[in-house]
Amino acid sequence: MPILKKPLKRGKDDVAPVETDQYIDLGAMFFPEDSTAGGSGVKVAEIYRFEDLGGMTQPVYDGNVLLIDYSNMANDTNELKRVTNELKNVARDCNGDVAAIGNNLIVVTPNGMRIDRNKMRGGFR
Repeated sequence: MPILKKPLKRGKDDVAPVETDQYIDLGAMFFPEDSTAGGSGVKVAEIYRFEDLGGMTQPVYDGNVLLIDYSNMANDTNELKRVTNELKNVARDCNGDVAAIGNNLIVVTPNGMRIDRNKMRGGFR
């Protein structure tokens, strides 16, 4: 039985040439395995008033984390209290968690995800 030298290696003639004047728009491509339809992801939202909250909470019920920037309404304490109460109800409905982060962010998590309220500081080991 003869021994073949490099039997799995391709020759230069087997490789198709690549044209350099064409490009692939990766932003327009869809990869089903990267879709968050069956899994969880992080949705980012910005809220200006309580009424904006209506359609924002559905991703939490779908299993996604919702990060809301409320800096545009931070001075209206009554409106902000209504928003936080509604987000607490959403977290309770889906057995999730809700917490404020800093002075202008609220995070709402779905079922099975808890928010650790202990801050990690620099030099954490």
